[in-house]
Amino acid sequence: MTLFDMEIDATKNLLPKDGTVNYYGKLLEEQEATYFFNTLLNTIEWKHDEAIIFGKKIITKRKVAWYGEKPFEYTYSKTTKLALNWTKALRDLKTMVECRTGETFNSCLLNLYHHGGEGMAWHSDGEKDLKKHGAIASLSLGAERKFAFKHKKSKEKVSLILEHGSLLVMKDTTQIHWLHRLPPTRLIDMPRINLTFRTIEVHNNNSVLGG
Repeated sequence: MTLFDMEIDATKNLLPKDGTVNYYGKLLEEQEATYFFNTLLNTIEWKHDEAIIFGKKIITKRKVAWYGEKPFEYTYSKTTKLALNWTKALRDLKTMVECRTGETFNSCLLNLYHHGGEGMAWHSDGEKDLKKHGAIASLSLGAERKFAFKHKKSKEKVSLILEHGSLLVMKDTTQIHWLHRLPPTRLIDMPRINLTFRTIEVHNNNSVLGG
């Protein structure tokens, strides 16, 4: 099932079962989206991502950054990041996303893909630090890229093109039952920035340093 050139209905669930994904289309107009893309590209503290795979440290070509309202710790792929303070641009975008979706977020993981050859393998965002069944809002800036979902048991697939300035929200049991990925492609040589606004839950065993 592929969703291209569709009439945008943000209330429609794009998944056939076991989760909820809503696509809002363009949250930002072209000029505004380009402004934020350039601002984030030049002001975010980008770093190459790290992962521990079979006991070996892997440095990715794509770059990442982790921001939040507090110095949240976030652990995935057996590495831990400490959130930096919001920038003005991130605060502005968070407010826009929250107003559009009715959700609230306290952190954001950003990815910078330099070209279509950089992508993300099948995975789900089920880390223990995240709010259970909470919403993850994905804002796309830059190159338009295909984004795909695959059911963990039935292997059903759903895919769509994420436009420059567009917003997608995953919530409910999506992370339990579905994988998602950003497939690489040789057809795109432009960069893309993806912002995933999330909610970190603070537990007594400390998801926040000093907090």
